[in-house]
Amino acid sequence: MPTDDAAADGDADPTDEEVVQTAAEAAETVVFSRFDRSAVDDLDVTVTFEDGVLEVDVYLNAPDAAGDPDRVADDAALAARGAVDDLFA
Repeated sequence: MPTDDAAADGDADPTDEEVVQTAAEAAETVVFSRFDRSAVDDLDVTVTFEDGVLEVDVYLNAPDAAGDPDRVADDAALAARGAVDDLFA
């Protein structure tokens, strides 16, 4: 007999808050796995998830970092999307 508590069955979709948190954490993990915190002057990860649409924007200012901050920001956004895809898998 079906229950009202889908989470107990493991069939519930993640909440919007879980989606946003997962995406933000994944993006930050990528940035700080590639750059020391001291090399990052500014990091802004903006994540929205509304009506099933995920938007991720990563702004990274790391002028003294060894590497390409734009590439790392792009990779961080991709990782955020991938982490959310995994939530729904």
